[in-house]
Amino acid sequence: MIHKRLSIVVTSGLIGISVLFGAPAQADDTGNPPKVELVLDVSGSMAAADIDGATRISVAKKAFGEVVDGLGETTQLGIRVLGARYSNDDKKLGCTDTQQIVPVGPVDAQQAKDAIATLKPHGFTPIGLALRKAADDLGEGGSARRIVLITDGEDTCTPPDPCEVARDLAAQGTRLVIDTLGLTPDEKTRKQLVCISTATGGTFASADSEQELSGRVQQLVGRAALPPPVVPATVAGAESCDKAPQLTPGVYSDREKIGEHRYYRVPLQPGQELRASVSVALDRPVNRDYGVLLNAVTDDGRELVRGLDAGSGRSDVVSSGLRWSGETAAAQSGAGTGASPTVCLIVSNSFASATSGAAPGMPIELSVDTVAASDVPDAPGLGRGWLLLLVLTVAGLIAGVLAGWLTRWWVATWREN
Repeated sequence: MIHKRLSIVVTSGLIGISVLFGAPAQADDTGNPPKVELVLDVSGSMAAADIDGATRISVAKKAFGEVVDGLGETTQLGIRVLGARYSNDDKKLGCTDTQQIVPVGPVDAQQAKDAIATLKPHGFTPIGLALRKAADDLGEGGSARRIVLITDGEDTCTPPDPCEVARDLAAQGTRLVIDTLGLTPDEKTRKQLVCISTATGGTFASADSEQELSGRVQQLVGRAALPPPVVPATVAGAESCDKAPQLTPGVYSDREKIGEHRYYRVPLQPGQELRASVSVALDRPVNRDYGVLLNAVTDDGRELVRGLDAGSGRSDVVSSGLRWSGETAAAQSGAGTGASPTVCLIVSNSFASATSGAAPGMPIELSVDTVAASDVPDAPGLGRGWLLLLVLTVAGLIAGVLAGWLTRWWVATWREN
């Protein structure tokens, strides 16, 4: 089908997804300081002496002390540990082993360092449980919340699976980000920590030396103290266009299950152009050969334009975008001149996963904007390039006449010889 003024713009590299409350693309004006909690693994493996000749726990203690000394007066910081109380003798008891040793709030540096100094590696690694408790420690206020998990190994107490815990926390719509930091992590640990951080729009990093660990922790705590300048608005897409929420220009966050379609409505004025993009964060392993599709359709389901992004293999985010002229949308939808057409955006995916279920849905971020319609030619075709068409036609005629004359001359010469 040929449509007027059709142009697809595929956009990529939108920021990682954080499911946050607020008005579309609004600044963080809650007035509450961001909160951060450090979650430290004190399980038995932290006794290994393989970081600059020192044990992992001693290096972590020193790094924590440097971080605490460098905290600003307004920083709201808490510290929670796991595997610090019970030994490896009783797994059932050891998998409940997580305690908050410093409550979230303005930190007494000496008190915090004294609490850290008493830690000794003991037991198991209940990461999933510790993340749930850390989220409770941070509360549900309007401020941004961040968890920084430092561990040298994967969870040894599943269930709950820490990746599923991170997805559940993100799906609750609270402003929570989890960053993960691996101490000399093996490949299995790295994959789990990447999974945890990706689910909430956080970051993963590894550290193999005391200096690297201290710098990474300070960097993450400093990042947590900076509230995001823009907060995407939470929106729930519908299962059909007639039930879809109406969106104005802004940035929105939602969740979409594997194989699901999410519908949103965007009103346009005559002479306006719709520009939209969507990014989906792959917060779990997915099978090869997948895609994300963003469609713009009329009320009766006729497709106007689409944007597609596809891949095969590991990727953190896939994105797609489109643009569409409001004047053309009015003509396609049957609206008269001066009418205000409504375009329905459909976000769909072709993901498949053999290891995780569809719930709670993958994080998506939808960006919507309306601008003055750009002056572009009809497509496909030459548009306003009539002069070029005329030049090509004349050139073809001349070339044809010359070719005919040369052919006749060559035939006549050949016969004479």
